[in-house]
Amino acid sequence: MAIKELHKKLAAHEISAAELCKSYLEKIKASDPEINSYITVCYDGAVKQAEEAQKRIDSGCDDILCGIPLSIKDNICTKGVKTTCASKILEDFVPVYDATVMEKLNAAGAVMLGKTNMDEFAMGGSSQTSYFGGVHNPFDTTRVTGGSSGGACASVAAGFCAAALGSDTGGSVRQPAAFCGVTGLKPTYGAVSRYGLIAFASGLDQIGVVGDCAEDCALVLDVIHGKDPSDGTSSYLAKGNYTSRIGESLKGRKIGLPKEFFGEGISSEVRESVMNAANFYKDSGCELIEVSMPSLKYAVSAYYLISSAEAASNLSRFDGIKYGYRTKDADSYNELIKKTRSEGFGDEVKRRILLGNYALCSGYYDAYYNNASRIRKKIIGEYADIFDKCDVILTPTAPTTAYKIGQQENDPVKMYLADICTVTVNIAGLPAISTPCGYGSDNMPIGMSLVGRAFDEAQIVSLCDAYEKSFERREVKR
Repeated sequence: MAIKELHKKLAAHEISAAELCKSYLEKIKASDPEINSYITVCYDGAVKQAEEAQKRIDSGCDDILCGIPLSIKDNICTKGVKTTCASKILEDFVPVYDATVMEKLNAAGAVMLGKTNMDEFAMGGSSQTSYFGGVHNPFDTTRVTGGSSGGACASVAAGFCAAALGSDTGGSVRQPAAFCGVTGLKPTYGAVSRYGLIAFASGLDQIGVVGDCAEDCALVLDVIHGKDPSDGTSSYLAKGNYTSRIGESLKGRKIGLPKEFFGEGISSEVRESVMNAANFYKDSGCELIEVSMPSLKYAVSAYYLISSAEAASNLSRFDGIKYGYRTKDADSYNELIKKTRSEGFGDEVKRRILLGNYALCSGYYDAYYNNASRIRKKIIGEYADIFDKCDVILTPTAPTTAYKIGQQENDPVKMYLADICTVTVNIAGLPAISTPCGYGSDNMPIGMSLVGRAFDEAQIVSLCDAYEKSFERREVKR
């Protein structure tokens, strides 16, 4: 059920918060071993939270998320509950504080069912790099969920929670949402505090929301958005009320279709499904405008240079001394750090650290990192030019449907190129939402993305909601 429906049942006392929580926990216990969407399930803690939420409901609390069970990506700090980033190096790390988003969810009475699986330190596009084993797609368990928020998206798709928090650095909420047939919202950079989100690339990371529909994502975002004194990059421009435009007429809205997003590398099934969605908007009174983003061909290279450079800096804190895993066999300080990182990090994390440090070396800084920064400015400028003519932009979310587990994971370049449809949004700091728009010949979901102007989440939510009401979505049979 959608969050509003669950809220009405709780408010009418048709079901108690504890009963609702236990129904999800029972389903997780019975079916998640096949999916592996959770790393930690808070069986006792979730029921206790639900009982406290019920007391608030009984006393008249009408907060939309009070008693609603959610899952939380395992790179978001949760006080007293393990936060591992799906890495051996943080396998037993228990934070002593809550991330700002968790403080807001707790204040709203939401129930945390557990922490979801992911690519290690959010580095990957398949959710197969996790130290705790890969996540399996609920539509077909032989296929990937996408990543890095694969566990969050799988938990929603399989009915293991009402909605989920993920993080999006280069498409990490939207791409797995597309692969799993759910809706994923990446807010504007700065709309949601990153305090307590364990950093991958600080200039690109953004906490996002996964739900069964655009309205659910907007309702959660209404609770977690806003300026935070603990995060200097958070913004006062995030005003909330993200469901305010749902139900408005679509007539006269201008939708840009960047030709580069529909060219080589995009499967014919994906292209056809997204164009069918474009025709829905046209029939609803929107104006379709062909636009161009010439710098798209450089976007993946720029993204991986920038993100890996930031990752190399952020992950330097994991040294085996302050917290986290420590090697048991070291005779000196340097050997301690070397062995701790060698044993604690997985291959993909090591690859990104090496790439980032290489790009930041004095001999290569101008050739690589500075050039990537110039491409970033060009992409931001190209988006600005498009938004002079359009209200939103419509693109595919991923070039293909979810592929078989093991098919691409051993080819890093091929994996990186699969992010072509999503990385520009993070580079420019814009909001975007992905929702299903079709199914391939393999019966796997196809996703489309709506990209908006900065802090204009209400616009893309309303357009996404209108399409969702016309589209017959397939449910996971489990």
